Amino acid sequence: MSSKTFLILGFFSLFLSFTACKQKSENEDKASAITKSEKPADALFFKLSLAQWSLHPLIHDGTIDPLDFARTASEMGFEGIEYVSGFYSEKLKDAKDPERKMQEILDTLKARSEKYNMRNVLIMVDGEGDLAANDVTERDKAVENHKKWIDAASFLGCHSIRVNLFGSDIPEEWQANSIDALKKLSAYGAEKNINVLVENHGLLSSNADLLVEVMRQVNMENCGTLPDFGNFCLKREGDARWDADCVEEYPRYEGVEKMMPYAKAVSAKSYTFNSTGEEELIDYKKMLKIVKEGGYSGYIGVEFEGEEDSAKEGIQKTKDLLIKAGRKL
Repeated sequence: MSSKTFLILGFFSLFLSFTACKQKSENEDKASAITKSEKPADALFFKLSLAQWSLHPLIHDGTIDPLDFARTASEMGFEGIEYVSGFYSEKLKDAKDPERKMQEILDTLKARSEKYNMRNVLIMVDGEGDLAANDVTERDKAVENHKKWIDAASFLGCHSIRVNLFGSDIPEEWQANSIDALKKLSAYGAEKNINVLVENHGLLSSNADLLVEVMRQVNMENCGTLPDFGNFCLKREGDARWDADCVEEYPRYEGVEKMMPYAKAVSAKSYTFNSTGEEELIDYKKMLKIVKEGGYSGYIGVEFEGEEDSAKEGIQKTKDLLIKAGRKL
């Protein structure tokens, strides 16, 4: 082969290589453009989880086994699940070996969540003592009682447990008690990589100003809030904790906005819906705008508590409303 021929072939090879690279680059640009154009303009900024409490009528009447929670949530189109400790505490009461029974329950829940590709998000812990009690012995006992649920959350791969703060109705006492208990419990949670979240759940815990000040003074990365769209009742008739008309309420939108800087989960409470599918008490678009502007992009849990619709109907309406309102933001 002559040197001239060799040079011609070399240039030809370089030309082909350059053309191929150019074509590849153009194809990648087109693919990128297609991907961007195919990305839904109405994609949600959050993920959807189902709060197990939404199913409480069906669990209490035996229609649904709480151990089948993952399957139920999967069938209803959710990505994540939020457990309620009370549904499993019932199974532990009469157990000869409560620790062994707890592990059996957790093994089952974990296996079923994996089977149905459900993300275990958190455990809502109730009935384990008052973390804001005035008596330090009672308070410390409540802290110890909650620790097994931190262990459970860690085993299931949850990121948090949700706790309640009731206790004293004197703000200064309530804050001091809450700070003490949360620091102790959150220190244990940090060892397990689990967050301890406080929900606005009635009485002084629904006063966002007081709760945010507690968060500020606890000042621990794994201690935060779980803003609930609906639980802002400060006082009920006869000073009842539940099952009585609310006579004093903290402004719900203001409350959620103030809690958002500390939020590591969000609960979309719902009760009743009008003919167009809007929640009659809560402006979901306004609430989601607050959540989004708070920089939150995690799971929002559907927690239906109404009586006019069945549990599954109410869950579906809440889910549809979250999607509809979320797509407008």
